[in-house]
Amino acid sequence: MSQVNENGEHEGVTRRDFLYCATAAAGAVTAGAAIWPLIDQMNPSADVLALAAIEVDIGGVAPGTQLTVKWRGKPVFIRRRTEEEISAARTTDLAELPDELARNANIPDAADAADENRAMDESGEWLVMIGVCTHLGCVPLGNGAGEFGGWFCPCHGSHYDTSGRIRKGPAPENLLIPQAQFVSDTVIKLG
Repeated sequence: MSQVNENGEHEGVTRRDFLYCATAAAGAVTAGAAIWPLIDQMNPSADVLALAAIEVDIGGVAPGTQLTVKWRGKPVFIRRRTEEEISAARTTDLAELPDELARNANIPDAADAADENRAMDESGEWLVMIGVCTHLGCVPLGNGAGEFGGWFCPCHGSHYDTSGRIRKGPAPENLLIPQAQFVSDTVIKLG
């Protein structure tokens, strides 16, 4: 309610003040309603959210073989290594490696590339890596390919050992290890 003072001016809340506030509020609501679809469309689509984490049954993977699955649009190598592969990986001198970092998303970034920091389990039987060459994004060949018994990228000649560490060629980094964990004895969850 407004009152007129001795100079003839209105004091307090006037009808005009109310109209200004109501118009501003209606404008804010309208702008929010118009902008929300533009902001909401930036959220990941349902197919991307579905691939954010997957579970992989590894019960049928025999020692010395690997399973390749697609996760987030990239191949992931899940290898069950033999005792010979584990021994070769664990006896490698880290000073011989071009990349001395583990590149394992499950442990601190500064961890060294020792096989114990790259394998999924303490025994070293399981190795899970993103199967993309760190040079130009090719997919390396596995199953003992290359000079070090691991993986070989035929496009540019990168050789990886039985722990997925770069040993020779133009690739600057070891094969990356994604976030992974065992959810049971025969199931690994990626992501």
